[in-house]
Amino acid sequence: MVTGPLLVFGLLLSLPVILSTDGRQVDYHLQYAPILLAVAILTVYTPLRFEIRRQTVTTHMNDAAVVLMLFYLPPLVALGVRLTAAAIWVITARMGPHKAAFNVVSYFAGMAAAVLVVVTLHPGSGIEPWTWFVLTLAILANNLVTLFGVGSVVSVVQGVVLLPLLMRMAATALTVAGVNIVVGLIMMLTLQASRWGIVLIVALVMVLVSVYRAYSQFLRQHKSLAEMYELTRQVGATHHDGTLPDVLLGRIRGLMASDSATLWLPSQGRHQEVLLSARFDYPGLLDSAPTPELFRKLALRTGATVAAGPKLGPLDLRAALQEAGNKDIIVVPLRSGGVSIGTLEVAGRLGFGPTFGSDDVRLVETLAAHVGVAVENSRLVDRLQYDADHDSLTGLANRRRMLEGLGEAMSGRSAREVVAVLLFDVVALREVNDSLGHAAGDKVLVEVAHRLKALAPQGALVARVGDDEFAIELRTASAEAAVTVAGTLRAGLRDPMVIDSLTIDMDTNVGVAVYPEHGAQPEELLQRAHVATHVAKSRGIVQVFNAGLQSRAVRRVGLAADLRTALANGELEVYFQPKVALTDRRLVGVECLARWEHPVHGQVAPPDFVAVAEHTGQLGRLNAVVLQEGIRRARQWADAGRPLAVAVNLSARTLGDADLPLQIAELLEEHGVPADRLILEISEDEGLLTGGRALPTLDRLRDLGVRLSVDDFGAGRSSFADLSRLPVQEVKIDRTFVQGMATSPSDLAIVRTIVDMARNFNLDVVAEGVESELTLGLLEEMHCDMGQGFLFSRPLPYERFESWLQAQTAADPAEAPAGEVRWLRAVP
Repeated sequence: MVTGPLLVFGLLLSLPVILSTDGRQVDYHLQYAPILLAVAILTVYTPLRFEIRRQTVTTHMNDAAVVLMLFYLPPLVALGVRLTAAAIWVITARMGPHKAAFNVVSYFAGMAAAVLVVVTLHPGSGIEPWTWFVLTLAILANNLVTLFGVGSVVSVVQGVVLLPLLMRMAATALTVAGVNIVVGLIMMLTLQASRWGIVLIVALVMVLVSVYRAYSQFLRQHKSLAEMYELTRQVGATHHDGTLPDVLLGRIRGLMASDSATLWLPSQGRHQEVLLSARFDYPGLLDSAPTPELFRKLALRTGATVAAGPKLGPLDLRAALQEAGNKDIIVVPLRSGGVSIGTLEVAGRLGFGPTFGSDDVRLVETLAAHVGVAVENSRLVDRLQYDADHDSLTGLANRRRMLEGLGEAMSGRSAREVVAVLLFDVVALREVNDSLGHAAGDKVLVEVAHRLKALAPQGALVARVGDDEFAIELRTASAEAAVTVAGTLRAGLRDPMVIDSLTIDMDTNVGVAVYPEHGAQPEELLQRAHVATHVAKSRGIVQVFNAGLQSRAVRRVGLAADLRTALANGELEVYFQPKVALTDRRLVGVECLARWEHPVHGQVAPPDFVAVAEHTGQLGRLNAVVLQEGIRRARQWADAGRPLAVAVNLSARTLGDADLPLQIAELLEEHGVPADRLILEISEDEGLLTGGRALPTLDRLRDLGVRLSVDDFGAGRSSFADLSRLPVQEVKIDRTFVQGMATSPSDLAIVRTIVDMARNFNLDVVAEGVESELTLGLLEEMHCDMGQGFLFSRPLPYERFESWLQAQTAADPAEAPAGEVRWLRAVP
């Protein structure tokens, strides 16, 4: 985009020079051509750097050589000498093909412009001011064409945002060009006065070179000391606020004039691996580095500096560096107490000519000593802060950090979330301390902490807030979801613990409080969770705080006896909710749901009486009632020509019953229902995928032919990789995601992912909570298999379900298969 047009432009400028006759009528000095070629090459490889008002100006004496070429050589010879010097430079500098082509063409176009000015204006053969003026215009034309080419490249590669900076650089470059022109004219006048003037010029150049070398060394040392002081000052000013890598790497990269500066700290203890790089062309820090891993690991292993470049380091390292595509590199190990804790790396000295040398190696080693101290101090402060926020025994967050985390979560939650506190009180820890000693009690606490941290949802904060109390803060959809998580964690804590070769069965009491329903301040919320935990001690269940906690607890205790009577007298009723195939709107099955109308308390919520059944040993009888009714109705529907699958919910505790497969087989045989018409749904949050204790029962049920379904998938911590280990055939997407998919892109993405992944695992997918036509349309688009929700029908008793079924299939049977749902209407 730039080199091609610039080449054409240079050729067009050269045509008038080639076609014109020389009007100067002077004797040229062709014997000067080799000398001027050598001078041109020498000026390219000899950059001069000057410090002016804290700004470094770098220049070459190229223009002085061009002045002599234009005056002493024919136009085309001057153009050829300049082009030859440029070609030699780009070849020896080992540039890439694109950069090499651009630089040669840029020199060619600029020199062509200068030669055209000379040919057009005829400077003459004397040393009069007209000659000075023409040569000055020629040099300015040369520089303007070169700057235009560089500006075009900058605009193409990095955009126009850097053009103002380029304009400022152009002003500096033209000023330097003016100095070069004056030097060139002085040299020309000296040579015109006498051929022996070259001796004076050479002597003057040698003196200036000596002076410049002394000045350059002084400038470099002064700049290094100033940068070291500024680096130390800024490191001290960071106050360990997390900006230390930015300060260190940015200053080091600028000081070394390198393409990148990298800090690498391997993982050590609780400190994770750190790899950060400051790059010349990137304003922030990157988590990648151009340093080959061979150099980094070698420096860390040997504890010695590793450096390589065109003139630096052993041949094997040079070869490895060249193979990696790097120019040069210095890797210095960071030390703390005589131990290497990481590396400081600089790579790619900016510019085509200069490379790192031994002085640079010593400078990086000095910088590494400062960096090592800064990193160690930062880690020390981090350790003090860590100790202030964490429990020394378990390593978990302490009460102070828990309260801070609650405050942060409360201020940062979304409108659809609640902040939940789950408080776990370890049961009978005092007995362990009294019988086995406090050392054994400490081991129990450490094990509880380890399990909670492993089982807690991602993003949850786990803390030890008392002697035997642990708290978990998490953001979740509702208080019910928090209770589900608490139940899962409690089940995981119940696994036997082996302490000093003794097996100990531990349990916990769990209380739950949520913001904003139960409290508006962190202290208040944690206190409410304590209240709920205290009540849970007498209940053996996960307890949620509420204003009428005491009365509700008494009510639940009374429900235990009433539930036993209700089960004996058949007072529990089974409701049915349709499951519809979304491809053709056929009714393919129903879910069986238990309902209890208490004579005093009215409708009892299923979670209440199911929890009572679990903790009073009546869960088996409750499951038997639902299974019996579901299988009996399946037989009736099959006899009526409407074979429907029936789904029954089972808890993970039920799956621990080894006699369950036999009981189900007897029920199926009694009613003559094929096993594949029965679907058993187990919620993933109830421990289906943890521990593996339910796997033998699940395998026996699968061998029996019963279909297995994972209920509320997505609300827990399981994945499809976990499901691949289980004999399940169906996944039910949690209603929370289905109900929100029409308005929440994240919920829509979750549902779509579950559907796609289930298809790859050959699993059927049921979407719960379908309550709108928009949701239904989205599910149909993603080819979800089945839907269930209020859009089709809410759970209905058998008689009302039969009426609903008749209403849905009232169309002409000749036009639609039996059981097809022609128009989906919610039943109030």
